[in-house]
Amino acid sequence: MNEKTLYWLQIAEYDFETAKVLLDTGRYLYVGFMCHQVIEKTLKAAVASAGIFPPKSHRLRMLAELAGLYDRMSEEQRSFLSMLEPLNVEGRYPSEISQIGLQLTAERCKKVIEQTQETYEWIKSTL
Repeated sequence: MNEKTLYWLQIAEYDFETAKVLLDTGRYLYVGFMCHQVIEKTLKAAVASAGIFPPKSHRLRMLAELAGLYDRMSEEQRSFLSMLEPLNVEGRYPSEISQIGLQLTAERCKKVIEQTQETYEWIKSTL
């Protein structure tokens, strides 16, 4: 595994631990944001593993396609990427916080954490 791939995986792991702490403390809005970051950075690890410099983009589908993974993903994984996509917004655009925040209950965040774990592990298994 090359150095750039390891770099992206290390910060994805850090972000995942952060997401779990945020869940435990009831900071649900940022659980979604951090889970987006986990998948984004893990996809960037896959892009780097393919020998491509990861672009400065937060678009999960585009990163999955660039890594050659999107076509290999299950429909559930693709749906998860689509669900995560708007969760990257709330930290940058406060006007979206109230709408997104209403969707992120404790139970919903637990499910997002579980799906993040599954998707994270699957992407790592492809490296």
